[in-house]
This record gives sequence, structure tokens and C-alpha cells, in this order.
Amino acid sequence: MLMPVPILPAEGVALAPALPLIAALLILGLRIAGRGVGESGERAIARITLGANIAVEGLLIVFLLQGLILGWPGHVDMGNWFASGDWRLPLSFTLDGMSLGIASVTTFIALAALKFSLTYMHREAGFARFFVGMNLFAGGILLVLLAGNAILLFTGWELMGLASWMLIGYAFERPTATLNAQRAFLTNRVGDAGLLLAMALSFLWLGGIDWPTLEAGAPRLPTLYASLIALGFVTAALAKSAQLPFTPWIARALEGPTPSSALFYGAVMVHAGVFLLARLGPLLAEAPGISFLIALLGALTACYGWLVGYVQSDVKSALLYATVSQVGLMFVAIGLGWFELAAWHAALHALWRAWQFLSAPSYMHMLDAPTRPAPEWLRKHGWLYTAALQRFWLEPLADRLLTLPSRALARDLRALDENVVCALVGMSEAQRVTELLSTREEVVKGRGVIGRMLAWSAHHLYRFERRLVLQGGDGSLAKGLNRLGIWLRFVESLLEQPRYLLVLIMATVVVIL
Repeated sequence: MLMPVPILPAEGVALAPALPLIAALLILGLRIAGRGVGESGERAIARITLGANIAVEGLLIVFLLQGLILGWPGHVDMGNWFASGDWRLPLSFTLDGMSLGIASVTTFIALAALKFSLTYMHREAGFARFFVGMNLFAGGILLVLLAGNAILLFTGWELMGLASWMLIGYAFERPTATLNAQRAFLTNRVGDAGLLLAMALSFLWLGGIDWPTLEAGAPRLPTLYASLIALGFVTAALAKSAQLPFTPWIARALEGPTPSSALFYGAVMVHAGVFLLARLGPLLAEAPGISFLIALLGALTACYGWLVGYVQSDVKSALLYATVSQVGLMFVAIGLGWFELAAWHAALHALWRAWQFLSAPSYMHMLDAPTRPAPEWLRKHGWLYTAALQRFWLEPLADRLLTLPSRALARDLRALDENVVCALVGMSEAQRVTELLSTREEVVKGRGVIGRMLAWSAHHLYRFERRLVLQGGDGSLAKGLNRLGIWLRFVESLLEQPRYLLVLIMATVVVIL
């Protein structure tokens, strides 16, 4: 009996994430060429965007039907992305029921959001920029869902983060929008660090980062090794899905236009962490402590979203915290080992929540009654009501721990650029150099016995330099050495600050691992 021949070869799945990314590049090219503006520009952008994503949906449906009839291709290895010695980064995809099913649902939701956006964003100054971000996101999430290995997933993970940052800060002329985009970007970089650590440990202990290698190698790993790898992936999943302790960023993400909020935080991106952990079921089975942690944090997040959602006064915020609560329940299912249930919950919840988010503007126009107050039992417990109103003070805590130190680092780097780099290349700092030469400041300030010895040595070398080496010259050597002194003093001032000490400690831990 002859077996039916597939309509499309399995390797053709690479077109699914590629088409939206190509659409983003075409729109960007139109805008650079000055043709992506006005009514005609909007029509061209609409054709490119809808054409690419409709083609992707058709492609995925064909693969889904082929899999149901002929069997799932599973892991599809298309060769090496990069190889060096024994190290190999494969270009591979996973075509099974979970990846193709969720990818089809995701593309359908993306099409609905894109079609809605064509009217919602009509005549907006940033129309082209908005659709570049939306197409980047569509390509990124498909890479995450269809990837056959962690490095391809990481690529899509970063594309999603870039698109999210672009669209949260869509109204970049408003300081609130740019600050909220920065908050979301920084929080997700913590998750990215966990993903990078997990990939590095997988290479070290398993010899690869593709899903079959993790699935086959996980049962042979000691519990500690499996737990460390799982912890890296879980950190990434918690940050991307806005679970505790990373929840504060998602409320700020609503700063972006409604269609992007519906697609990213209501329907699709917020479920990416659930999908990643469902894919890593065999690894989590070997790390019971990490599975317990996932269930615990999911339960706490579900309670947090439930309580905070009660006191929200606008529909988008209420929907957002309902989403956070539902995703928390998915994490509970993951922690209990119910991976298939979590995947079904994610797909159905994404469809329902996307419809609610896209309908939110209409709800706000139709509503002519005051917002429903919080339930009486919550208002009777004043401390709990206040905590829910303040979102349990997690947002200012996140700012102090992450956003403010990062902004201080940026200011320090700017100061380094202005005070040192510009001086070294001779840009508008001649007066500053002359002023510093006229003063007899010490380059090194010593503390302790060794510090005082260094300061004493530096002081006498400075005197030797000033009185003997630099006498009678044209001053170029003096200026060069003084610029080096400025740089050393600036570096020393940075190393005296606690946040840089923490950075050095973290770097040391990474090197040791």
C-alpha cells in the first residue's frame, strides 16, 4: 500500500517565521524610501503585513493537517547554524502537535490583531513603525514555538523583547512611555540571563541544546545538575510571563497601543513561558524542587492577580491582572506535571483574552455607569485593600533594585564618555585637562596599609614625572598621562560603588560555574 506524499516538505516550516520578518524589512525599506506614508503608504503596508501573515497561517494549517493524517515529523534538523570543533549549533525545528497547534492559534490571533490595527492606527504618524514592531513580534513568537533547540528559541525570545520595547515606547515623545519601555526591557534581560545560563550548562553537561538531547540526557543527570539547568529556563519563563517576582513590568507595558497590548500581554507573549516549560517536561521531571518552586510561584501570582484585579478602575488593567492570574494557574499545572493541560489552557485562554482586549475600547465607549467597586469583604480588610491598591508595593521595589541602578550605570557610562573618551580623542576637553594639570590632585586615594603604600608610590612617581620627565617638553606627554590619570580615577570611583561590587561578584560566580 502506497503512503500518501506530503504536500509540503518538513523543511518548508522555516518560511513560517521568515515571512513576517521579511514583511518587517519590506515595510522598513518603504519607510526609508519615503513611500510608507499617507493613505497609499498605509495600503501598501497593509498588503505586505496581511499577505505575509495569511500565507503563514495557510502554511501552518497545511503542516497541521499533514501531521494529523501522516504523523508528526517531530524534530527536523536542517544542518548547522554554527559549528566549531565539537560544538554545534543546529538549525532545527520541532513539528509536533503542541508546536503546530499553538503556532496556528497564535497566527490566527496575530491576524485578528493586525486587521484590527489597520483601522485603529489609521493616520497615526508612527503607522509604519507600529507594523514593523508587530511583524517582528509575529516572526519572533513563531521562532519560539517552532524552534527545535534553545538557541533558535532564544533568537525568537529576543525578537519578542525588541518588539515589546518598541511598542511600549511607541509614543517616545512622552517620558512615561520611554521609562515604562525601559522597565520592561530591563526586567526581561534578567530572564534572558537565566536562559543563557541554562544553555551554557546544557552544553557543558549534556553536549547540546536541542530538545531531543535535553529529553534524552535529563534522566542521566544528577538532580543538582538538572535543577540548575531547569532553574535557568524557569527564570526566563517567569520573567517573560510576568510571574512573581517579575510581575511589575507588565502593568507598565499597557502604555503601548491597544492592539499590541492585546497581542503581546493579553494573548500571546505572556504565554511564552508556559510553552517553554511545557516543552521541557522531561527535564522538570528530574528536578522536583524546581517543579515545586514553579507551582508555588504560580499559586502566589494567581492570588496576587486576583486581589489586584479587584481594585482596578479601567478595563485594560482589570483584564491584564486577570491574565496574570490565569497564567499563574498554568504555572501551577506545570509544577504539578500537567503539561498537556497547561498547553490547552494557554491556547484557549489566548483566544478568549485576545477578543476581550480588542473589544476593550468599545467597552469603554459603551460604558456610561461608574466602575463596579471592590467587593465588600475586601474593603472591610483595610490593610489588604490598601496593599491591593498599591499592588503590594512591588513596582517601587523593582525600580529600586533594577531600574534605578541601571539608569545610574547609564549616567556613569555617559560621564566616562564625556570625561575620559572625549578627552583621549581630543574633543572639547582641552580646558579641563589644563585645569587638572594646574591642580595637584592625587590619582590614587589609599585606604588601609596596601592602599597607603600605593598612594605613597603614586605620589612620588607623580612628583618625579612633574619635575624631571615633563620638564622642557611640548606638553603632549603630560596631557596623555593626565588623561590616563583621569580614567584611572574615574574607574576607581566606580569600583567604590556597591552596585559595581555586585556586578563583579556575579561575574565571578558565572566564571566559576
